[in-house]
Amino acid sequence: MTPPRELTLQFLAEPADVNFGGKVHGGMVMKWIDQAGYACAAGWCSGYAVTVYVGGIRFLRPIQIGQLVEVHAQVIHTGTTSMHLAVDVYSRHPASRERHKTTHCIIIFVAMDETGTPTPVPQWQPVSESDRQLQLYAKKLMALREEIDKEMRQHL
Repeated sequence: MTPPRELTLQFLAEPADVNFGGKVHGGMVMKWIDQAGYACAAGWCSGYAVTVYVGGIRFLRPIQIGQLVEVHAQVIHTGTTSMHLAVDVYSRHPASRERHKTTHCIIIFVAMDETGTPTPVPQWQPVSESDRQLQLYAKKLMALREEIDKEMRQHL
């Protein structure tokens, strides 16, 4: 049986999530992204996984307190021990059906065994053209990260 490839967490943005500008704090959105990503990755690998990279995070619009928030994570590429996920955050007024994308990023998890050693994950294969485009997106970002890492090593 193929493990679930995607999941969506839903909840209301609460007053405790507010920043100094009266909107949901970006750090809170990043926490939600990590939680949804972890739940998706753990489901895919049927075990524990750790975050090794979050990149290209884009805050497209603010989330208001009281809005319904949806955090959607899906596997878009797998390596030997890694799982690349696209995570999109949406918000809407609870009484409305119209939702807006507020945030997008890519997050990579590595599956770990009980000794803390990376362990193989089930391989994901694209089925649709949309899946193939998402996997291509993940591969392009991998190449870009390698270039960024080369530049950053000079300053570590």
